[in-house]
Amino acid sequence: MPIYEYRCDACGFQKEHLQKMSDPQLTTCPECGKETYGKLLSAAGFQLKGSGWYATDFKGGSKPSAPPPCQTGEGSCSSCVAN
Repeated sequence: MPIYEYRCDACGFQKEHLQKMSDPQLTTCPECGKETYGKLLSAAGFQLKGSGWYATDFKGGSKPSAPPPCQTGEGSCSSCVAN
């Protein structure tokens, strides 16, 4: 669902509104009540709603696995790397 940014020409009030694309454009300013509230031209924003959306979606590929812990017990794996 797109997020639209609006600003009132009369009082300067500005706010983002979450609206369907089919919703009518807002014209009445919620702050001063005048009919000078209009959409601003800005970068498109949207919000994913519903189950199944995670922060990791669409980030591509899997992360490489961590190397195994050092088996020498010295705390440094320089000897493990040489093997």
